[in-house]
Amino acid sequence: MVLLRTAGLATVLTGGAWLLMKAIVPTPEQTYAAMSPELRKRVDQVRAARLAREAGVKEEVNVTNEDADKPVWRS
Repeated sequence: MVLLRTAGLATVLTGGAWLLMKAIVPTPEQTYAAMSPELRKRVDQVRAARLAREAGVKEEVNVTNEDADKPVWRS
């Protein structure tokens, strides 16, 4: 009986904490909307630079060469 009560209490506390977090923490879209225009511009610049770097890495990985059967870090 004590084990069942303890498990129920743990479930209620965990669920309550999760619901509280969902109610309080803003979504990324809400955070972006609350930013000043200058900060949004900077965030967009950083995001574009990150996407460009990721695209470059993907392109580099997808390049086929004569050692295509070897892992990328061995070429």
